[in-house]
Amino acid sequence: MNQSSNKPSSWKSKLHEIIYEADTPAGKSFDIILLITILASIILVMLESVKTIDQKYHTFLNVSEWVITILFSIEYIARIVTVKKPLKYIFSFYGIVDLLSTIPKYLSLIFAGTHALVALRALRLLRIFRILKLARYLGASNNLVTALKASRAKISVFLFAVLIMAVILGTIMYLVEGEENGFTNIPKGVYWAIVTLTTVGFGDIAPQTPLGQLIASLVMILGYGIIAIPTGIVGAEYANTSRKEVHTNTQSCPNCSKGKHRDDAEFCYECGYKLNDE
Repeated sequence: MNQSSNKPSSWKSKLHEIIYEADTPAGKSFDIILLITILASIILVMLESVKTIDQKYHTFLNVSEWVITILFSIEYIARIVTVKKPLKYIFSFYGIVDLLSTIPKYLSLIFAGTHALVALRALRLLRIFRILKLARYLGASNNLVTALKASRAKISVFLFAVLIMAVILGTIMYLVEGEENGFTNIPKGVYWAIVTLTTVGFGDIAPQTPLGQLIASLVMILGYGIIAIPTGIVGAEYANTSRKEVHTNTQSCPNCSKGKHRDDAEFCYECGYKLNDE
């Protein structure tokens, strides 16, 4: 009696280890297969959007997409079954992404009429959300997110300074060039300044006077210098984050699905559940 009651727990624990963790050979193999499947599904979505390819290989693309959708459905159900608090996963970021990337193919069965073809195209595009599933397998992405959060105040001040600069330069160009050269108002001048500062240069508005061209040249050179500033801010924060990073593994809590635990952790830092509980 007691022995049989432990079987489901042991089975779920083993499956949880394979699905949520990558420190074991089985877990690594699962992640590799899943990565290949995600990439294949993204390629299929892209190929399906090309009309000539879709017309020629529609059956193959459709069958392949159904196979991948079924595989992702099994994975989604397995992730729910193997955690003690399934709602935590279902309403988590990755849980929502997994659902959004799976349901469009099933919804296409409901909206099968020709009048719904436009809606079907939009639903099929939701499958591109599978690319977000890749994020959970990129360990360095966590450091990048942390660095962006840490540097958001500095970047906000920088962007505000650039905006002020664009307003000043736009106003100056409005005064220098005037309406006859396309600078019909100050907002138009600000638009030109932003386009020039970012080195995009659409060319729809261009200064015609020598003084205006001199100012434009200085703004272009200034734009190249400005581009390097946010890169340096984020780069410095990223380096600090990497130095402060505590060595963690891929172990995931069977209760709340939180990952990134320390190697010496015995309990989950989120819910206090005992890790590796059989």
